[in-house]
Amino acid sequence: MAATGTMAVLDRAGLDALVAALVADGRTVVGPTVHDGAIVLAELSGAGQLPYGRAVELDAGRYRLVRRDDEAAFVHTGGPQPCKAFLHPEREKPWSAERAAGGTLTVREGRAEAPSYALLGVRPCDLRAIAVQNRVLTSGHYTDSGYRERRRGAFLIVAECTEPGGTCFCVSMGSGPAADDGYDLALTEVVSAAGHRFLVRTGSDEGERILARLPRLPSVTGTAALATAAVRRAAERMGRALPPVDLRALMGASLAADRWDDVAAYCLTCGNCTLVCPTCFCTTSEEATDLTGDRTERRQRWDSSFAVAFSYVHGGPVRASARSRCRQWLAHELSTWHDQFGSSGCVGCGRRIAWCPDGIDITEEVAAFRAELSTPREETRQ
Repeated sequence: MAATGTMAVLDRAGLDALVAALVADGRTVVGPTVHDGAIVLAELSGAGQLPYGRAVELDAGRYRLVRRDDEAAFVHTGGPQPCKAFLHPEREKPWSAERAAGGTLTVREGRAEAPSYALLGVRPCDLRAIAVQNRVLTSGHYTDSGYRERRRGAFLIVAECTEPGGTCFCVSMGSGPAADDGYDLALTEVVSAAGHRFLVRTGSDEGERILARLPRLPSVTGTAALATAAVRRAAERMGRALPPVDLRALMGASLAADRWDDVAAYCLTCGNCTLVCPTCFCTTSEEATDLTGDRTERRQRWDSSFAVAFSYVHGGPVRASARSRCRQWLAHELSTWHDQFGSSGCVGCGRRIAWCPDGIDITEEVAAFRAELSTPREETRQ
């Protein structure tokens, strides 16, 4: 837990006041809610819509919402929607063009004005994922202007993890369960005999401004100690871990591994994992022209490297086999992402494991690659 800026304690009424203050500032507040048996992100009109008293049970290919004995609001792990669904939306229209009767061509900006989002309950791993997408979409030669504007106007409220899920492995990726930086406000939830409360830390001038408008409880010291201990225990109870090796080098040396055949044998190449991944950023564009030929628009939507058409060039796809697409997914995420963007593309959120229909476990696969690489080739064939 990083001690940044002002520290204060809120109760549930203070959390209600936080949402109300953000709404009063004209922000669209988005946070976790319960819908269709899962924790999903949706627009909030008040803090009462948060999933109080709910948690999730996770395993490979398994997600189940369960009731708790208390009314904790942020003890669930990330659901099927990462924050990128709002900052890097699934579909948008960059521009449209229209040709008038005289032949004059008019091109118009197609993106709607970026909402001023306040994202409440962002997990530390998702906060790290936003930082990764910042590098991918705004720091290179080609900037995604839509993402840049949405991120620039976003107010981020991170909720530190006190109860990790069974598929979480953020500790081994250095992305949780505590939040280090990149937030406006950080919440750590404490439920004890003394009551239900939230330790709040500010991480920006805007966070300071919002916190100054909220009713606070008088005591900070006792809550801070409980919050620090809860986050520390969460790190000690992490469900999974990637091997403590140079993952970039391991995956680079495993491109010809036999294990890829095993993965490809049960991978459906459905793309579920890229939909729920908080860092996957691939898109494709298509032109749609009306019957007159006088009006067209460009549409951009998410794409997945698991799709056969993703690597299509004249004559056919470069990666036609399931093996090649699985290898592209994992080797890029853990190895060649470093070459492009200076970091891993994985933040250890565990969504790929939980939401894979076949329960493919990235931590299990990487451990298998490590074992195969350390075993002489002759023994592997026996």
